[in-house]
Amino acid sequence: MRKKYIIGNWKMHGNKASVTQLLNNIQYREKIIQPDVAMIVCPPYVFLDQTQMLLNKTKLEWGGQNMAAEPQGPYTGEISGQMLYEFGCRYVLLGHSERRQFYGETDEQIARKFNLAIKLGLIPILCVGETLEQRQANQTQEVLKTQLEKIVRYDKQILKQSIIAYEPVWAIGTGISAQPEQAQEVHHFLREKIKFLDLDLAQELPILYGGSVKADNAEALFRMPDIDGGLIGGASLDATEFLCIYEVLASLAINAI
Repeated sequence: MRKKYIIGNWKMHGNKASVTQLLNNIQYREKIIQPDVAMIVCPPYVFLDQTQMLLNKTKLEWGGQNMAAEPQGPYTGEISGQMLYEFGCRYVLLGHSERRQFYGETDEQIARKFNLAIKLGLIPILCVGETLEQRQANQTQEVLKTQLEKIVRYDKQILKQSIIAYEPVWAIGTGISAQPEQAQEVHHFLREKIKFLDLDLAQELPILYGGSVKADNAEALFRMPDIDGGLIGGASLDATEFLCIYEVLASLAINAI
């Protein structure tokens, strides 16, 4: 069975007090965390030290929201992968649609970050997805194919050390989630594309769904055979909601054994 993941992307939210409260509330239910269903939080960079101190002896894991494409140097305002690693991060989000849309990150830049993350011992969580206009123009598969091909251009086995998160741009932060069947169709397409690289990898690689996942739609999404968890945005800022989403996935995972 593929490992399952619930990953909370806090984006640019929080302050010292709210981060402490949120993590303490999540830790209070730490006993629910199962070995095969990981719980990861991705706070803003300035809270990584605080997160590391609060979670260091727990089952929870944490990661960065982005990283530079260079290992170090004169890049004001950037964060290196090595810096993330030193603060206990073992994961890093790459290619999030907000980075592509608002900061002009290209597939080429994301591929460079992806390769560097793996060299530094980080597990990249590669975000892929299409805009509403691309979906309406029936370009979803072509967009996703291009995004994947940039990553594997030099090394077809590099995806073995990663997680993929499908996040339709039109569903992020809008309150509109893809229907479970819509999400499953895309996840199945991604898995089929990966089969051309490595049949075993296609069966083992976790592919998560991200896009307005909440407690009330999580079960329908997570029941889909090719959806291995969720990349959670706004709902991850509410401990009760976040834990509920985790419990849904964990329950389904137990029943599948």
